[in-house]
Amino acid sequence: MLLKDVMTKQVEVIESDATIKEAAEKMKRLDVGPLPVLEGHRLIGMITDRDIAIRAVAEGLDPNVAKVREIVTPDVVYGFEDQDVQEAAKLMGEKQIRRLVVLNKEQRLVGIVSLGDLAVDTGDTDMAGATLEDVSRPARPKGVRRPL
Repeated sequence: MLLKDVMTKQVEVIESDATIKEAAEKMKRLDVGPLPVLEGHRLIGMITDRDIAIRAVAEGLDPNVAKVREIVTPDVVYGFEDQDVQEAAKLMGEKQIRRLVVLNKEQRLVGIVSLGDLAVDTGDTDMAGATLEDVSRPARPKGVRRPL
């Protein structure tokens, strides 16, 4: 099974020149945490509700003026629509991500795959469970050392 068989094709996005407030309002309206960020038709990154809290609010940026491009996460992990689902699940586990943007051969955004898509659409609960386990590995906060 390929990513194009399980991906959500109607992906909501935000333009890089939108304000942070517009991004937050869109997230609220759609009830989502992440949005792919585009400049024209080119994917330049992702913005999450956490980005808004940590990179905008905590840094004192004015959400009415500051642009999405100022806080975008540029290093996007992605898959291709003709990529095998098992391969994509492994990538999601390794990178500890719950959603994978899907590009076509021209590197245009054509979809997004979530852990839920992997579980429901493939019917492979073992694969989805293993991916969820990898994604959910606890992280240690910066500066916190392992007890002796």
